[in-house]
Amino acid sequence: MGCLLALTTGVIPRFLVEREAAHGGLSELYVVETLHERKAMMHELSDGFVALPGGFGTLDELAEAITWAQLGLHAKPIGLLAVDGYYDGLIAFVESATAEGFVPERQPKLVTVRGDAAALLDALGARA
Repeated sequence: MGCLLALTTGVIPRFLVEREAAHGGLSELYVVETLHERKAMMHELSDGFVALPGGFGTLDELAEAITWAQLGLHAKPIGLLAVDGYYDGLIAFVESATAEGFVPERQPKLVTVRGDAAALLDALGARA
């Protein structure tokens, strides 16, 4: 039986450190000045992107990762963990936007969607 070693890296703007406690259990924590610096550093440090259920910040970061892939700024895998139908509305929006011609047919394929974390990670690993 193998051992899974998880290294976790966080990137947080200083104003959020002052507003809420930064996570103390991370392997590494970078404190930056702005949200833009945060997203740029997360992009630089990452091998891929996975969006779990979340709010507007998650949606913003997911949209940016997809947009950058669409523009050819990266070729990193992007995953959406669609737990208990949480992202059904977003998936329906993408399907509708594609059917209406606003999103080219190839672009929804930039995102791998699974309802199970292990299955999502396996699928993303196969794409990398």
